[in-house]
Amino acid sequence: MNYDYIIIGAGSAGCVLANRLTENSQNNVALFEAGKPSNIWKVKMPLAILYTMHDPKYNWKYYSEPEPHLHNRRLFCPRGKMIGGCSAHNGMVFVRGNPNDYQRWASFGLTDWSYEKVLPYFKKIETWSEGENEFRGGSGPLPVNQSKNKNPLFKAFIDSAGETGYKINPDMNGEDQEGFGMYDVTINKGERASVSKHYLDPARSRKNLNIFTESFVERIIFDGKKAIGIEVKIKNKLKKIYANKEVILSGGSINSPQLLLLSGVGPAKDLKDKGIEVVHDLEGVGKNLQDHLETYIQQECKTPDTLYSYINKFNMVRIGIQWFLNKSGPCSTSFLEAGGFAKSSPEQEYPNIQFHFFPSFVIDHGLVDPDRHGYQLHASPNHPKSRGFVSLKSNNPYEYPNIQFNYLEHPDDLKQMIESIEVARKILAQNSMKPYAGKEVGPGSEAQTHEVYEEYIRSKAETAYHPSCTLKMGVDKMSVVDQKLKIHGLENIRVVDASVMPEITSGNLNAPTLMIAERASEFILN
Repeated sequence: MNYDYIIIGAGSAGCVLANRLTENSQNNVALFEAGKPSNIWKVKMPLAILYTMHDPKYNWKYYSEPEPHLHNRRLFCPRGKMIGGCSAHNGMVFVRGNPNDYQRWASFGLTDWSYEKVLPYFKKIETWSEGENEFRGGSGPLPVNQSKNKNPLFKAFIDSAGETGYKINPDMNGEDQEGFGMYDVTINKGERASVSKHYLDPARSRKNLNIFTESFVERIIFDGKKAIGIEVKIKNKLKKIYANKEVILSGGSINSPQLLLLSGVGPAKDLKDKGIEVVHDLEGVGKNLQDHLETYIQQECKTPDTLYSYINKFNMVRIGIQWFLNKSGPCSTSFLEAGGFAKSSPEQEYPNIQFHFFPSFVIDHGLVDPDRHGYQLHASPNHPKSRGFVSLKSNNPYEYPNIQFNYLEHPDDLKQMIESIEVARKILAQNSMKPYAGKEVGPGSEAQTHEVYEEYIRSKAETAYHPSCTLKMGVDKMSVVDQKLKIHGLENIRVVDASVMPEITSGNLNAPTLMIAERASEFILN
């Protein structure tokens, strides 16, 4: 079988590419996804995030190796394993990143990725609920809506941020990211607005698009330094499929480096040690792994305005029926919509901490129900200096790779996390929160020293689910792709997903990943 373009991975980036590359009827495109279709209620219902996050049929359910600076805990690293990828199971918070993030990218010699250059692609993605303007799009495929969730805790929290001295920001994706308010979300008419629904579904009827689900790509086939196809297992049969023009990796920041390494592209010594024939010695493959690490301030709530109200079976059934009948009620939202961006200290050049307010306790990624009314404020530094890696355990494509984040390896990351606890506490102590504020249960009101904060962070901090940067774009010897996302030293192969980020952006990663894919599709078509 021959196609012009082979796209590996039908996640957020892969769905965008499949749509844009097939707009020209001359391009014959094949999209391969290891997971299943995602046209199920668990994906469509915004409040049902946990049902796919913990379901191995729809999630890779990775774990990190023991993290040396977090008491050797292995941290959960869920990744979408279905059409739509992480856009089909994320928290639906739509954050572009700070304009300064892209200016930093440009300063690394990546002038095609300055804020001025990427802004038109962010606008191209969206139809924003508040209308088109200089910074926002009004006619893109993806509905992006400013949350209108009326939970009184959200208003109290945002008012408290204002009382603390922070700016109230009506659009954190607009001219300036700094401040607090309601986030934009990819929820539309009470349903998750996944990239598969709004980019891939409109392209499905095109005769030049072929979509393969439950199709596991085992390796990329090279002829010398030229990518010519893939070996893929479809219905337990291994097939060779060839690309006339390009092979495009869109597997995400764990799977894309893993596949390159299995295909002989990466640090030569590591490949030889695993019995893999070296196609191209490229030191940076799998290196530079970055993620946002979160800590939580948890507080009891004196009023019944939290999600604890819905935990009993009767209420759960009641709100479920309400959603199934008319896509309304608590199940039609993610409750992750209030938050903001702030500087943890005056010497920061631009906001270095992201906050998410959530009207419930989250225990073990939602696997354990809370036992009382409570809320928590998540705080995570936007620009960690620690760096990790993804490497192979063996040459078996079905064995999960080593994932080592090395969280808090750099002392500055711990310093910023401690500062973020102090900022979070200050916000939660203001008058607007007083009618709701019960006792603090995490880290607890008795925790007042940096040593106690440090112990709390090392024993409780968790991922914000944003792995990135493992095949970084750049011009230095550790970079893997160039500005046009072509792999250095190889032909007919690109990477298009969050792994190409040279540095992680400020906030949630779905919007920047879509921007990268929109930008890349133009590079490919040109």
